[in-house]
Amino acid sequence: MAAFENNMTESTNGQQVLPVLRPFTFVGRTIMDWINSMGAATIFLCLALLRTLGRKQLFKTVQQTYFIGARSITIIMLVSLFTGMVLGLQSYHALLKFGAAGAVGSLVSLSLIMELGPVLTAIMITARAGSAITAEIGVQRISEQIDALSTMRINPIRYLISPKISASIISFPLLTAVFDLVGILGGYVSAVVLLGLNGGVYLHSIKTYVEMSDIINGFTKSIVFAVIVATVCCYQGYFAHMRRDSHGAQAVGLATTSAVVTSCVLILVSDYVVTSLMV
Repeated sequence: MAAFENNMTESTNGQQVLPVLRPFTFVGRTIMDWINSMGAATIFLCLALLRTLGRKQLFKTVQQTYFIGARSITIIMLVSLFTGMVLGLQSYHALLKFGAAGAVGSLVSLSLIMELGPVLTAIMITARAGSAITAEIGVQRISEQIDALSTMRINPIRYLISPKISASIISFPLLTAVFDLVGILGGYVSAVVLLGLNGGVYLHSIKTYVEMSDIINGFTKSIVFAVIVATVCCYQGYFAHMRRDSHGAQAVGLATTSAVVTSCVLILVSDYVVTSLMV
């Protein structure tokens, strides 16, 4: 009996667990932490959305739209241009083998509008603006500025979080549209200007095969990604002080890394889910 008790270890909640069960305990604890975090983030999002309306919020929303949207347009245009050029190059050589080079325009445009545009736009904004949002809110949290807002009877979620979520919902679809247009232009440059495809054939293919439902699907994805990225980044920064593995400035850095990684993973997962629902 003593030997059996010596082979048992204490888990984090004070219950004894056999060593052979440790992997299952870790997996179960990880899943429960994810479920708890998703529930808390959902409540966090609902509280922020309930406080988005009001005249005082308009100016802050415009400020955040400039930061998230306007200041991201350069990197979005650069990435979309070369994405479209690569798509045009690869599509031309692949379709030429089947005698269907005239379909390059439709392939490039549909790939950008339905998939690559919303996904790459969301990832680029996460890398540029999402990380900055998490770090900003995290610093405000560990420096007790958020506590000071509460002391002055100013709702921190209304003051800090709601404008960022509203601005994300506005900025993501607009930047996705820019990405799609510049990407299609990049495909035109690659396929028509550099490879010699007829320009009229390229444009006619786009006009023939791209439908309004495809564009709506792409914008729907961009709105879903906007809600996910804004919620995750704001949530990670707002609760950076509650991390169990670090404190202070280190907690802000880890929260920023976690926000970017989690947002990118959820973007890809939700992309599949939304696509499956729309097909």
